[in-house]
Amino acid sequence: MIASPTYWILFGAIALLSWLVSANLQRKFKKYSQTPLGLSGREVAERMLHDNGIYDVQVISTPGRLTDHYNPATKTVNLSESVYSQRNVAAAAVAAHECGHAVQHATAYAPLKMRSALVPVVSFSSNIVQWILLGGMLLLNVFPQLLLAGIVLFALTTLFSFITLPVEINASNRAVAWLSNAGITNGSTDRMAKGALRSAAYTYIVAALGSLATLLYYIMLFMGRRR
Repeated sequence: MIASPTYWILFGAIALLSWLVSANLQRKFKKYSQTPLGLSGREVAERMLHDNGIYDVQVISTPGRLTDHYNPATKTVNLSESVYSQRNVAAAAVAAHECGHAVQHATAYAPLKMRSALVPVVSFSSNIVQWILLGGMLLLNVFPQLLLAGIVLFALTTLFSFITLPVEINASNRAVAWLSNAGITNGSTDRMAKGALRSAAYTYIVAALGSLATLLYYIMLFMGRRR
């Protein structure tokens, strides 16, 4: 049941990469939060929605930090308090990115539809998968089917992570293109917005790779149970 040294090295490398990406993201957003723009995050969001012919989505403020998200069920762009009210490149980039998801929803973007369809299943499996995997490892030699069930559930979360990649990258591409075309950013601020959203995308890539590596680890345990 012990993974090979190669896999421990892989997990360590992914953990280090995750830390580096997170630190780089925080550094960039802190830096770009100090570069002013004329519009607040709320104003950027409302303008992008209207420019894309979307008038049935509400932009609201949500408590906390890094709580920004688009909710297709309620048709709301939820911006964290700082993003909602501040007037800087970082706030504009985040607001436009979340509106990118609203545009995806309005245009029936296929990967977003796939991800939305998986949300209920992934939400259910995420609540129980760790317990099933733990029980499966403890009972591996007497009841291997339990670990197999855990692997199937975890595979769904891994699939969700990879489907999330094109959704997030596409939303960022829409955001950067609109910010530039609308004249919200230009020159150096355009590069800042693009750099901030690219750094954010890297966090999803690392998370997907980490999920895949963990899935492969459990598969190795299952395949090697009789060795």
